[in-house]
Amino acid sequence: MKTLKFPSAQTILFIIAGLVTLLTWFVPAGKYDTLSYNTATDKFTRLSLDEEIVLPASQATLEDLNIKIPIEKFTNGDIYKPINIPETYQKLEPQPQSFYDFVKSPIKGIIEAADIIFLVLIIGGLIGILNSSGAFDAAIGQLAIVLKGRESLLIVLVTTLVALGGTTFGFAEETIAFFPILIPVFLAAKYDAMVGVACIFLGSAIGTMCSTINPFSTIIASDAAGINWTTGLYGRIFMLFLCLTITILYILRYAKRVKNDPSKSLIYDQRDQIAKLFTIKDSSHIDFNWRLKLALFVFTSSFILMIIGVSVLDWWFVEMTTVFLVGAILIGFIIQISETDFIETFVKGASDLLGVALIIGIARGVAVLMTDGLISDTLLYYASDMTTGMNKGIFTSAMTMIYSGLSFFIPSSSGMAVLTMPIMAPLADTVGIGREIVVNTYQYGLGLFYLINPTGLILASLAVAKINFSKWLKFIFPLFIILIIVTLVVLAVSSYL
Repeated sequence: MKTLKFPSAQTILFIIAGLVTLLTWFVPAGKYDTLSYNTATDKFTRLSLDEEIVLPASQATLEDLNIKIPIEKFTNGDIYKPINIPETYQKLEPQPQSFYDFVKSPIKGIIEAADIIFLVLIIGGLIGILNSSGAFDAAIGQLAIVLKGRESLLIVLVTTLVALGGTTFGFAEETIAFFPILIPVFLAAKYDAMVGVACIFLGSAIGTMCSTINPFSTIIASDAAGINWTTGLYGRIFMLFLCLTITILYILRYAKRVKNDPSKSLIYDQRDQIAKLFTIKDSSHIDFNWRLKLALFVFTSSFILMIIGVSVLDWWFVEMTTVFLVGAILIGFIIQISETDFIETFVKGASDLLGVALIIGIARGVAVLMTDGLISDTLLYYASDMTTGMNKGIFTSAMTMIYSGLSFFIPSSSGMAVLTMPIMAPLADTVGIGREIVVNTYQYGLGLFYLINPTGLILASLAVAKINFSKWLKFIFPLFIILIIVTLVVLAVSSYL
């Protein structure tokens, strides 16, 4: 009898899309009214079903709508997306999605996710150009020599640095670029690819889960909750330190076991496949001259410039992608590759990450089905109704679990913040806790489920290393349970302080 194999990432997402399509036939359709600020006219626009009402952009308007947010948060651009208006939920005519909608959803998702898809493809081309020069192989060879005997430092440094990016500016989608670069380094250090994926993905996940000054989650959510983003900051710093320490120790424990006995690796049966995928050539014959060193400098500078641009200059996908495209062209000139070879190598490098790009697009298609089926607001309405009058400690646990569930349907952290906070934050007042705790439950709930959420980035991350989702679940499950317990205990205690 043939052994059953866990389905691929693409198949998992298609199954999820099919289940969501069925869900739109059973979950009632509904929608909240939304409020958006128009910078050009300095007016609010209230959208109610198909009716648009223009309102004065004033604090009085917000108070009339029971929105406890200072007007400045809209006028200075902190809140730039439409927010849900409390107590305006209405049931609508059902919008069940058909089989035709189901098969269209991946295409719609790919179109909607075109910005990040092109970023991934351009990065693939950039890596292909650099690899063709031999500079990357030479650098990894030298790094392996430097790290000999101190390989554990690599785990601590990579996980911590990525977490710092996550906690400060939501370093998430950008991490896709680092998997093909850093996984060979971990392999050279005699670890397996799971260690490399874990350091990068978990570093980002824990950082964003415990966001401290991240404008795409903490600041937007706090603004939408009507509080200053610094409220609760020390608690989030404590959680960042605690969860990051637990995560690093967990990775180190697994990595030590694999290093001592490679057969203990969860992906031991894939070692040959992964070794071919991330082949590190013998670099002893490579002349690591000034051209190769300059190419590596340009390559590294591209990522540094991307980080600076996103965190300081308000860059987003167009600007980031442009940086990597220019970086690839500059490296081509430096290593003196011909125009024909440049195009062929760049296209081949991009094609190596095409599977990853498609996974991102198909995952976005799941969100398209939920939006078109008008079920996201219904789930939010019933979730908020469940928590009324709860005990403080139970309330924080329930809110965390609710946000974990909602993140499957609304994976965007900023989208979740502006849609849910005006509804959820006032619930804190009814149970006698600070609204910053609701902001924390939002962050921790999203962050915990993000570790296994197939509509997030985990499938795309695993696809780079050809690791099956079932192997990841086996690796992450003990840590997942530990982090859930730690998070719920910290939240429950904080609700009584």
